[in-house]
Amino acid sequence: MEITVEQIKELRTQTGAGVGAVKAALEHSKGDMKAAIQYLREQGVAKGAKRAGKQASNGILGTYIHNDSRLVVVVEIASETDFASKSPDMQKFAKDIALHIAATDPEYVTPEEIPAEIVDAEKAVFQKDVEGKPAEIAEKILQGKLEKFYAERVLLKQQLFSDESKKVEDYLNEVLAKIGEKVQITRFVRFKLGNPITFAEHKEQDTISE
Repeated sequence: MEITVEQIKELRTQTGAGVGAVKAALEHSKGDMKAAIQYLREQGVAKGAKRAGKQASNGILGTYIHNDSRLVVVVEIASETDFASKSPDMQKFAKDIALHIAATDPEYVTPEEIPAEIVDAEKAVFQKDVEGKPAEIAEKILQGKLEKFYAERVLLKQQLFSDESKKVEDYLNEVLAKIGEKVQITRFVRFKLGNPITFAEHKEQDTISE
């Protein structure tokens, strides 16, 4: 059966899991929401929802320096405990995300950080592309274009550079499940010689990635 955008949104709201994990769970359960939630719990992914209210006040810096010393990335990964920040999983995650940012040059951590006027301008362009199409088809096209727009600019929505089978948000939820506590990409800065500095900060400290 076809999995709808509404089902994906609902399951993400209930579990806090990433889009990829949610879609896989719905496909596995053939659209049955309760079965999909159980599947995510069995996989360990749904733990994220339970950690949403926790404060991630410890963490680690992931860094990347290109071999010609013309590109440097620093990313801050927050966790609830210092013990978690020193774990091998967190160390690897921080390095992987720094490399990813170096390769893809995102502008924001989450979609919510994009200024409303930029999103509205993009939506206006998308609307012109679907003029005259049936409402249901137009909605699917618009959603697809918006997701593509996010994938180009938003860190959590991008395909992971080191493993394109998953998004950055899916990788984040995998690490969260392994560690068993809240993990969050809070901010990053990307310096490239001769280029403007890219800086992004996740201002919503009490929620895991949407």
